[in-house]
Amino acid sequence: MTQKTVRLTMAQALARFLTRQMIIENGRKVPIFGGVWAIFGHGNVAGLGEALYGVREELPTFRAHNEQAMAHAAIAYAKAKFRRRFMACTSSIGPGATNMVTAAAVAHVNRLPLLLLPGDVFANRRPDPVLQQIEDFSDGTLSANDCFRPVSRYFDRITRPEQLIPALARAMAVLTDPADCGPVTLGLCQDVQAEAYDYPESFFAEKIWTTRRPRPDVEELQLAAHLLAEAKKPVIVAGGGVLYAQASKALQRFATRHGVPVMETQAGKSAMPHDHPFAMGSVGVTGSSASNQLAEDADLILAVGTRLQDFTTGSWSLFKNPDRRIIGLNIQPFDAGKHASATLVADAKVGLDELSAAIGSHRVPGEWTDTATRAKAVWSEASAAAKATTNAEHPSDGQVIGAVERVFGPEARIVCAAGGLPGELHKLWNPAVPGGYHLEYGFSCMGYEIAGGLGVALARPGDDVVVMVGDGSYLMLNSEIASAAMLGVKLTIVVLDNRGFGCINRLQRSTGGAGFNNLLEDARHETLPEIDFAAHARALGASAAKAGSVGELETALERAKSASGVQVVVIDTDPYATTEAGGHWWDVAVPEVSARGSVNEARKAYEERLKLQRAD
Repeated sequence: MTQKTVRLTMAQALARFLTRQMIIENGRKVPIFGGVWAIFGHGNVAGLGEALYGVREELPTFRAHNEQAMAHAAIAYAKAKFRRRFMACTSSIGPGATNMVTAAAVAHVNRLPLLLLPGDVFANRRPDPVLQQIEDFSDGTLSANDCFRPVSRYFDRITRPEQLIPALARAMAVLTDPADCGPVTLGLCQDVQAEAYDYPESFFAEKIWTTRRPRPDVEELQLAAHLLAEAKKPVIVAGGGVLYAQASKALQRFATRHGVPVMETQAGKSAMPHDHPFAMGSVGVTGSSASNQLAEDADLILAVGTRLQDFTTGSWSLFKNPDRRIIGLNIQPFDAGKHASATLVADAKVGLDELSAAIGSHRVPGEWTDTATRAKAVWSEASAAAKATTNAEHPSDGQVIGAVERVFGPEARIVCAAGGLPGELHKLWNPAVPGGYHLEYGFSCMGYEIAGGLGVALARPGDDVVVMVGDGSYLMLNSEIASAAMLGVKLTIVVLDNRGFGCINRLQRSTGGAGFNNLLEDARHETLPEIDFAAHARALGASAAKAGSVGELETALERAKSASGVQVVVIDTDPYATTEAGGHWWDVAVPEVSARGSVNEARKAYEERLKLQRAD
C-alpha cells in the first residue's frame, strides 16, 4: 500500500508538527506548545516566518525585543507549568542565535524544556560566506549555532528536509522526559527551510503526551526504608524536582505522617506551604536558622529532586554529623548518586509514596520534632523582624519584601533571579501555593527577572505575578516591559534601586576587598547620573511610580494590584543592609597573598572554614 504524503517545505512541516503535539491539562486537551517566540531575520523570516503565519491561529507567535529575553520568557513559562507545557523560540543566524545561548544555559542548568530554532547557514554553501556567518578555517561544518552544543540536551542541524522527521521525534522525547529534560536546539539551514519534501501524513498525527512516573527499584527502596527507619534525626531537602513532579501533597503527607522536618532549596521553595508545621523554610547559604540548625545535626538527609548545589550544602560544609547518610531520591541517576548517596531513582511523587508505605507507621523520635518546632518558632520571629515596616530613608531588601508580602499575600507568584534579592527572598518570602516562589537561581542569570515575569504571567493568567528586580538587572535587560505592555498582560514589577551591584559589593568587602567597581560611587565615572527608572518604564509602555518610603511603597503596590497592564514601582534601598539571621558560609576563594592586610585576615578566616568541608 502506498504511503500517503503531503508536500510541504521543511519549515511548514515543522510548524504543522508542533500544532499536533498535545497534553491533558486540568482535564482538557491543550497544545503542549504554548506558542513560539520569534524575532525574524534573514535566517528565518522567509522560511519559518511564512510557515508560522500559516498556523498562527493554532500556534500563536509572539514578537519580542531581545532574543535572550524571549527565551527567558519561554523558560519561565515552562517552569510555571511545571514542565508540562513549553514554548519554542526562533531567531535569525548570527547574533540573533548567539543571543539565546545564555538562555539555553539557564534551561540546561534548571532542567527545563525549551525548543530553540535558530536559523543556520546555507546547507548548499553556494553563497558562503553569508551575512553574519562564522567561518572556521579548519572546519567547514561549523557555524555559530555550534555554541549551543554544550548547553543543549539534544542538538541537531537540519541540512535536508527529511532529517526533520527523526530530529523532531528525538526533540519531543527530550522535552517531555522527566530525567533528561532540557533545551533542544535544531539549527535550521535557511535554504533547507524553504525546500519541499513529501512528508508522510502519519508524521502529523495528533499525539497526546503523558508524564512518565518511574517507580523505584525494589532493592533501592528497601535500603532507603531501612536507613530512614534507623535514623534518629532525619531531614528532607526538597528541590525543584518536587515541584516538577507535582509532588507537593505527597511531600506534605510524608512529613506529617512520619514527623520529618522539610527544608527547601531555591528551586524547591514553595513545595511546602510556609505554615505547615514541618516546613522549616530555606536551607544552606541563604537558609533559615531553623533549617540550618537541623541540617548540621541530621544523621540522615532525604534529598528529593535536588542537585545538591553549593548554596544548598553550604559548599559541602553544612551537614556536620560525621555519621550522616544521604538518600538521593531523584528521577535522574546523575543527581541521585551525588556525595555517595544511597540512590532511590524514581519520580518524586511515586518515590515518596512508596517510601512512606515501606516504613509504615514509623515516626521519628519526639525529641527531634520538638527541636524542629522550637527552631521554627525562633526563625519565624527573626523573619518577621527582618520584614517589619520602617521609616528609614533607604529600607533594606527585607523590609521591601515585607511590604510586597503584606499587600499581595502569600498566594502571589514572586519572580526573581540574581543579586542580593534571591538570598533575602529565599529566607523571608512565605509562599502558600506550589510555584508561588519562582526563582532562577540555578544559573543565577541577571536579566531573567522581567522576561521571566512575562512568561509566568502568560502561563498563569489571573494570578498576581510580582517581579522583584534590582537596578543592576533592570539595566541589563528590561526590553520585555514593552513586550508585556504590547501583549496586555497583568504584571507588577518592583525595582529596588541600591545604585549598583550591592550583593557583590558586600561579597567583595567580606573577602577583604575594597569597595571597587560594584556600586556606582566606587566605579570609574565622570558623572553619576540620576537614573529615573519610573520614567524609563513609562517610556516602554508601563504605568510607573516612585515610592519615597515603605509606607508609600505599600500604597503604590495597592494601586498596582488593582490596576491592569504592567505596573512598575521603584524604591531606593540600602546597598549594605542584609538579613543577618540565618545563612551559612559559602566557599568564595580569597587570595593567598595580598599587599592589603584586610585580604590577609580574610584568608586566615577562609582557611579555617575550609577545614569544615567534607571531601566525600
